[in-house]
Amino acid sequence: MSKIWFHFHGGAREVGNVGCTIQKSGCETILIDYGLAASKPPRYPSPTPYVRNAIITHAHIDHIGMAPWLVGHHGTKLHSTPLVAALSEIMWRDTYKVSSIEGYPLTWDKRDIEDSLESWVTHDHRESFDVSGWTCILRGAGHVPGASMVELKTQDIKILWTGDIDTRQSPNVEGAKPVECDILVMEATYAGRDHTDRATEEDRLVKRVQDIRARGGVALIPSFASGRGQDIIKILHDRDPSLNVHYDGMGTRVSRIWNDHPDYLRDPSGFEKALRWTKRVRGKSDRFKALEADVIVTTSGMLDGGPAIWYLNKLRHDSANAILLTGYQAPGSGGRSLVDTGIISIYNRKTRIELEIDKFDLSNHAGRSELVDFARACNPRHLILFHTPDEDVEEFADLFGPDPPFEVLIPINGRDLIIDMDAE
Repeated sequence: MSKIWFHFHGGAREVGNVGCTIQKSGCETILIDYGLAASKPPRYPSPTPYVRNAIITHAHIDHIGMAPWLVGHHGTKLHSTPLVAALSEIMWRDTYKVSSIEGYPLTWDKRDIEDSLESWVTHDHRESFDVSGWTCILRGAGHVPGASMVELKTQDIKILWTGDIDTRQSPNVEGAKPVECDILVMEATYAGRDHTDRATEEDRLVKRVQDIRARGGVALIPSFASGRGQDIIKILHDRDPSLNVHYDGMGTRVSRIWNDHPDYLRDPSGFEKALRWTKRVRGKSDRFKALEADVIVTTSGMLDGGPAIWYLNKLRHDSANAILLTGYQAPGSGGRSLVDTGIISIYNRKTRIELEIDKFDLSNHAGRSELVDFARACNPRHLILFHTPDEDVEEFADLFGPDPPFEVLIPINGRDLIIDMDAE
C-alpha cells in the first residue's frame, strides 16, 4: 500500500466552501468539489494546484461555485452526473449575477462559464470510469436528485467521499446507502444535533398552512432553488391538493431540468404531477395574482433577495399572513436577521416585520445519529470529518467512544492530512 494525501482548500472545520485534492503514488492528483460559502462576505477556497480532473458531487453553490475558475486556469475536466451538469449553468449565472449586485469579487467571469459548460464529462450512478489512475463510481448521496457520493479505488485502497448526504428517504430522492471502504471522508453538517422526525415535520407544515388559509392569510415559504422548494411542492400536493400554491423564482427553472432527468427522482411521475399542479409565476401580473394564493413558494431560501423580498414587502401589512422557514438561515442572512431581531432589509431599508414566523426542520442532510450509524456501517479504517461546524466536530468525534473502531481525523484547511496505509 502507500500514503494518501488529502489537502483541504476549504470545507474543513467549516460548513460549505468545499474543495479537496487527493494524491496517491501512481495516480494523478484529483480534486473533489470546488465551491464557495455564500456568507457575507463570501468565503472562498484556496487556489488549487494544476488538476486535469475534478469530480463535482452536486450543484449547490458551496460545492460547484468556483469550478469555472478551475476550467479558466487549468482547463480542468469536470465529472458529475448528467443532472448536475445540466444544472450548472443556472447556478453559475445566478452566482455571477448576485456577485455583481452585492459587489463582492469573483475570480472568474462569464467567459469561464462558457468554457466550463463545454468541460463536463458525465457519468450515471453506479457506472465505473477511470480518472487520473483512479477507478471511480458515483453513488446516490440522498441529498438532492443527482447528488453523488464518490468511490475512488486502486488495487490496494478504497476511499468513499460522501459529499452532502442524507440517509433518510425524502419526497424526491432515496437515501444514501453505506459502502464498505478503507477511508471514509464524511460530511457532518449536523454533527451537533439530530433532526425531528421528518414525517412529523411534514405533517406540521401542512397543518400550519391549512390554519393560515382558514383565517384568510397567505403562507410565504422562502425556499432554496434546488431541493427544498421542490420538496415543499411535493409535500403540499400529496397531503392537500385543494391548496392554491404559486411557485416563483429560480426553482421553477431547476424543476424543469429535474423533469428532464427522471432517473434521479424517487417518484418522477409524482413530481411532474405536483409541478403541473402549482401555478408557476412567469411575470409581474402573475406575481400580483399570487398575493391571493394560499401558499407562495419562492426563492431565496434565506431571504437575501429574489421574489421572496417582493412578496414579503406586499404581505407584511396583514397579520393573517405568515412566514414559514424550512431551511438553514446562515449568520448574516436576511432570514437570520428576521428570526433573531424581527427586522430585515427590504430594498435597503431596515423593516420590522410583525407577521408570525414558524420554522420547520426539513433538512436534506443526515442528522447526528444517522451520521454515526452510516460511518459504522461503512466499516472504514480511517474516518475524515469535513463540512462540519468547528464548534461541533470534536464532540461529534467523541461519539465513537474512547476506543473507536477506526481512526477519526479532523483536517485543517491548507494543511496536508497524510494517511500511511503501510504503517498499519
